[in-house]
Amino acid sequence: MTPRVAAIVPAKDEADRVAATVTALLGLEPVDLVVVVDDGSSDHTAQVAAATPAIVVRHQTNLGKAAALETGVLRLAEEETRTGSDPHLLLFADADLGDSAANLEPLLQPVLAGTADLAVANIPRSASSLGAGRVVRLARAQIEAMTGRTMEQPLNGMRALTRETFADATPLATGWGVEAAMLVDVLRAGRRVVEVPVELTHRRTGHDLKGRLHRAMQLRDVSTALLARRFLS
Repeated sequence: MTPRVAAIVPAKDEADRVAATVTALLGLEPVDLVVVVDDGSSDHTAQVAAATPAIVVRHQTNLGKAAALETGVLRLAEEETRTGSDPHLLLFADADLGDSAANLEPLLQPVLAGTADLAVANIPRSASSLGAGRVVRLARAQIEAMTGRTMEQPLNGMRALTRETFADATPLATGWGVEAAMLVDVLRAGRRVVEVPVELTHRRTGHDLKGRLHRAMQLRDVSTALLARRFLS
């Protein structure tokens, strides 16, 4: 029997895109459930998501992406218990993907086939943020130093994974360090990790003040999460 997939969608102020993202995710043949976690949005993200077939959970205040992912998986487990369904595989998808989330099926295939435990999306450079790539280079170098594995896009948040692999990465690193830290944790646990080219579009951080502040916080969080793991055996 082919495993089913649940998409976990952390969302912060994505009222204009979250519905299209949910619709596209539910259009993926293996996906039969979407859980949207509104992480303290100041707009109508939760209400828009609630008008879709997704299960919606809301954080009253912004707790960060790691907390949103953990809340989403916990809510999924509650739903599985309620319905008596088998555990789903996981698909992490950002709320701002919109219609392009329909292109995520290739990311699922290695995990569905049992040839990988974690699949990370490798998206076109034109769809990435407009920064100079400093944080990516830092994460890539540190992950390679700690695990011997070179990842092209270590910070990409679009990921398919087994529940056991998720357990290896929990508790998740806080803030923007979640993706890089997850790679270190699961590679150290001996999990099979692949990168899969996927055509996606999403909201890009630019060169303006907001974009620079985002990258500064990302650098801080990634550095903190990876530094902590350098001292773990």
